[in-house]
Amino acid sequence: MNYPLLQSIQGTDDVKALSRHQLPDLARQMRDYMIETLAPIGGHLGAGLGVVELSIALHYLYNTPTDKIVWDVGHQSYPHKILTGRLSGMPTMRQYGGLNGFTKRRESAHDAFGAGHASTSISAAYGMAVGRDLKGEKHHCIAIIGDGALTGGMAFEALNHAGARQNNLLVILNDNEMSIAPNVGAMSSYLARIITGKPYTSAKDAAKRVLEKLPGALDVAKRLEEHVKGMITPGTLFEEMGFRYIGPIDGHDFEHLLPTLGNCKDLEGPILLHVLTKKGLGFSPAEEDPETWHGLGPYCLESGQPIKSNNTAASYTQVFADTLADLADHDERIVAITAAMPGGTGLTRFAKRHPERCFDVGIAEQHAVTFAGGLAVAGKRPAVAIYSTFIQRAYDQITHDICIQNLPVVFCLDRAGIVGADGATHTGMFDIAMLRSMPNMTMMAPKNEQELRNMLATALTLDGPSAIRYPRGNGMGLEPQAPKALHVGQAELVIEGDAGLLISVGTRFADSKAAIEEVRDQLGKALTLINLRFIKPLDTALILKHLRNDCPLVVVEEGVAQGGIGEAIATLALQHGWQGLFRHIAMPDSFPEHGTQAEILADLSLDQAGISGILRQLLGKTKADEKNTSSHAVHVKP
Repeated sequence: MNYPLLQSIQGTDDVKALSRHQLPDLARQMRDYMIETLAPIGGHLGAGLGVVELSIALHYLYNTPTDKIVWDVGHQSYPHKILTGRLSGMPTMRQYGGLNGFTKRRESAHDAFGAGHASTSISAAYGMAVGRDLKGEKHHCIAIIGDGALTGGMAFEALNHAGARQNNLLVILNDNEMSIAPNVGAMSSYLARIITGKPYTSAKDAAKRVLEKLPGALDVAKRLEEHVKGMITPGTLFEEMGFRYIGPIDGHDFEHLLPTLGNCKDLEGPILLHVLTKKGLGFSPAEEDPETWHGLGPYCLESGQPIKSNNTAASYTQVFADTLADLADHDERIVAITAAMPGGTGLTRFAKRHPERCFDVGIAEQHAVTFAGGLAVAGKRPAVAIYSTFIQRAYDQITHDICIQNLPVVFCLDRAGIVGADGATHTGMFDIAMLRSMPNMTMMAPKNEQELRNMLATALTLDGPSAIRYPRGNGMGLEPQAPKALHVGQAELVIEGDAGLLISVGTRFADSKAAIEEVRDQLGKALTLINLRFIKPLDTALILKHLRNDCPLVVVEEGVAQGGIGEAIATLALQHGWQGLFRHIAMPDSFPEHGTQAEILADLSLDQAGISGILRQLLGKTKADEKNTSSHAVHVKP
């Protein structure tokens, strides 16, 4: 590493020790280092490159961890991590045992709040500000929120609350799409410095004291000020919500950032500072295609091109999107909805063929669900494509607005199960437990990409709500066939055996089948294998038919054990007098760490080796043995 100034930064005190003229060189070295370091491992490069100067300016002027900085979303925080003593850990970013890709309180005292989901920063920072004031403390609380995250309703709920209470709070709007503001220029930068400076604020406060004594004069003056500012700044909305609006300013120019941020430290009440940045700045591929470079795998440093995997099979995301578009070719009722993830959910493919029937509602999962409900009432067949982890944000809407009214909305849950490098915040571990408890819901999980096609076709025929969960990553490479609707609630009997019953849920099927074959070859004992297909309704008849009282029952699912489908199957068996041994191979009552999908699946015994190990152990036990040993519902490899 040949970055002498950057290497001298081992913590925030080293940042403060620099002279102001050294800061641009530090920013250049940080950008070059991030581009070079992330090339072999990937990560959220574009967002971090866009906030290098802002991160330096904040740590130059403020004192973390005493001052609280909340990043929204946390993938903007790579420069922040570098400046707070984690430079040496950057090559481990998002790797097993390495740095987390988001802010994480357990990782550093400088990470004031964990943020893997968007639109949370203002609420969290305002909570810290109120807590500070209740304790009589004097530090600063700062929220940095992206313009995309500002599309989430929670952000406006927080603005509404904080603006009404007038605690000291600084909200920095990191606008990297220029979706709100005009181009930055000398006038707007000058205005920002003026209206944060002491002469302006002192004069304004003095005028207020005088005008308060004149009936009606203060209201007239306030309206005049807002009218003048509204002509040259886009901050009227924030002003109306009780914030003092400042900006927009150039987020890559220390001559604008430092004096404005410095002045903000002295202002009272809630402040919104509007900063314009460019996502991916310093790396031309990321500047030209910010959506692709938002988060990706390894890339070639020289060419700037992503390094493609050797696995050429289509991803489940691609299979879903292509199938939905194909079905929509023949059914004009089908519409697609996503919440700010058209690329991630594959719906850019759908939008090219059916642009008038594809809707991106922004980071607003709650609205997406109820909007889909309205479309269903209007006779449409909406497919809501949202990552499993993000559908959690719309729990009430699914229950109240869709299930109670039994509306035909299809929830397409991408990234269900282990996601890998993004860790706990993005792991899709709760969708089964959440959705199977809802009346009127039909829930499916495919064993491969063809079953995904079939399940999508099935869901679009139903008269009530349904959900399909499918994983991150590539399929099996099967040749696509025309989708065929399945018989609702019918599981698939794959292997018949007399040594026990294993029920596999979704894409754990391939490893489950391989484990059964391995154990059969090693021990000469064959288990029955059922591909569940329908999490709800259960194929109780097939399960009970192959459940033998003197043989074990095993359920394998890539979701949390508590509330999982394994619990329902065990309950079913017990209600029918079964008294055998039970194993539920699922996710334990804890959040997973980050790493590759293979590493985390191995940790949880959800891969072939883990499943076969548990089967070998189980097939050698008797009921009496079981009583003399401690057992757990979820088995994790030591």
